[in-house]
Amino acid sequence: MNSAVEIRDADAVDESLAGAAHAILAELVSGGAALGWVDPPSKPEIAALLAKVNAASQAGDGALRLAYSGDRLVGLGYWLRYERPTHRPHADLEKVAIASDAQGLGAGRLLTAALVDSAREAGIEVLTLDARGDNANALRLYRTLGFREYGRLPDFVAVGKRRYDKVFYMLDFRD
Repeated sequence: MNSAVEIRDADAVDESLAGAAHAILAELVSGGAALGWVDPPSKPEIAALLAKVNAASQAGDGALRLAYSGDRLVGLGYWLRYERPTHRPHADLEKVAIASDAQGLGAGRLLTAALVDSAREAGIEVLTLDARGDNANALRLYRTLGFREYGRLPDFVAVGKRRYDKVFYMLDFRD
């Protein structure tokens, strides 16, 4: 695999993109990744999610970014503006995922930085995210990009009989 990673905007969501995204997410979730699913999501579920995010992006209420190594999709992530009227100036960073065989190439950092930049450019005031407490690499990455922890729910995330903290991070662009 070419070690050069390129971040691209998702102009449109088609069956090919949905299939490639599904392959990444299903593989990661099968391996226990902290992406919000206990069981791997279905292809139709991922296609619907990407269509929703793409529609929000087209309306200025989100951004879907893709990480490629050559022509191969190796990662994806998005942010969505909060729907509640009192929260509209803010957005939540969600589902940043890098294929396991592409981890360590800097794709996660590039992808997250591109999402942060797009949120800032869209006028987002506060970008939030939550992560599972045992996801040390992601938490470290977020801190190095300027996010700070603002809360934690102990033993909140249930995966079978295991429990994990839910950690809340924020990046305040108003500062």
